[in-house]
Amino acid sequence: MIYIFLANGFEDIEALAPLDILRRAGLRVELVSIHHENIVESAHGVKVICDINLRAVDWAQAELLVLPGGLPGSTNLDACEPLRAGILKHAQGGKPLAAICAAPQVLGHLGLLDGRRATCYPGVEGELGKAQYTAALVERDGNIVTGKGPGAAMAFGYALLELMGKEAEAEALKEGMQYNFLLAR
Repeated sequence: MIYIFLANGFEDIEALAPLDILRRAGLRVELVSIHHENIVESAHGVKVICDINLRAVDWAQAELLVLPGGLPGSTNLDACEPLRAGILKHAQGGKPLAAICAAPQVLGHLGLLDGRRATCYPGVEGELGKAQYTAALVERDGNIVTGKGPGAAMAFGYALLELMGKEAEAEALKEGMQYNFLLAR
């Protein structure tokens, strides 16, 4: 199971574009509210009904954890101790993690980016711990993928497919969703 964690103030496109791409590829993905209620409000006032809340996460079945950015969404994720504990346990098992925009700060504060290449929204690079900040649109270092910001949401989603060993599906979706057309311009 792939879990995408939402906190009030999340960046809409950074959560929903990767969700869309991952589900189009046939992967099992659930949106997870870190709050007691399953309705989470984005940074732009869009209310999203999550599949489950944090209490229902099956950490043993988690294949990939994804943290969308946005403010104050990223700081809300970072302040959620049960989520932080789950991320650390997941990382200790060598399982993949992903964060985009301001959310890589969560991984940085946990020390999970130390010695790795990472990207994030400009101005957040000081929160990445001892990471090597690259300013790339999307950065993959081993089993961690980071993304720069809203404009990277689709590239981030395709990188998550590749991280999950779905390179052919990523290429087919890039073509079918007209993403390659954008790159050719």
